[in-house]
Amino acid sequence: MQQDRLAIASESASSSEIGQIQLLVLDIDGTIAGESNQIRPAVKQAIRAAQAKGVQVAIATGRMYQSALRFYEEVGSSLPLLAYQGAFIKSPVDQKVYRHYPVSRQTAHQMLDYFEQTELKRFLSIHFYIDDQLYVREITSETEAYAERSGVVPIPVGDLRQVLDREPTKILALSDDIELIDQLLTSLRQRYTPAELYFTKSVATFFEVANPLVNKGVAVRYLAEEMLGLQPENVMTVGDNFNDVEMLDYAGIGVAMGNAPAEVQTYGNWVAPSVEADGAAVAIEKFIL
Repeated sequence: MQQDRLAIASESASSSEIGQIQLLVLDIDGTIAGESNQIRPAVKQAIRAAQAKGVQVAIATGRMYQSALRFYEEVGSSLPLLAYQGAFIKSPVDQKVYRHYPVSRQTAHQMLDYFEQTELKRFLSIHFYIDDQLYVREITSETEAYAERSGVVPIPVGDLRQVLDREPTKILALSDDIELIDQLLTSLRQRYTPAELYFTKSVATFFEVANPLVNKGVAVRYLAEEMLGLQPENVMTVGDNFNDVEMLDYAGIGVAMGNAPAEVQTYGNWVAPSVEADGAAVAIEKFIL
């Protein structure tokens, strides 16, 4: 089936399907923003050209809402912003919150107990996202790097249980040990079913935990079908990592970036050049312009 999706690409560029794209949904990191942490000029130009043709543009990201705002503003979107893998959907235009699916307090306590096992604790930086603020046990080098790229100020609280009087929108475990992150993913998927929790990786060093009703595919479907009255064939999505696979699979045209892991690329109808080669702009030119 995934091979069939890849085969569609050669036919799609000249098919009438292209004219039906009315919604373009873009991931941020590794898709429209690379090492510079800025939207590349060619990508911005292609987005503007798509909008000039009447295509609406949305952002779907694992980032915090406050961290994603500057990208939202740069692309000139007027649609709700899909943040935290779609766990939090809010319109920056009128400040209306359309969806918020947090992790339960009970589950957050369970996750913290698991991450703070003696053999894991010293290798992981744990982030709790509550009310669009970032709470951490302590400021580690990983947290500093994350905060600098995200443009947010982490709040160290020592024992994270102190902030669990409220439900976290998302939980993130960071480690430079990529193998450890993969082990966490495997282990916790054996402990919890998809109906209990959503686990994903947004980059190789980020292990993410969210409400089971959450993923970017669900969020894009909500935006497209329930808010805009569109169908999957009217939607194009572009992404680069495992947290993007559901929205790549949902869309009529799902584009995986050239810098995406090989497995992620199989979910796309087409594989674009890498982010540093303006792959998102190339994809917009091919399928919309």
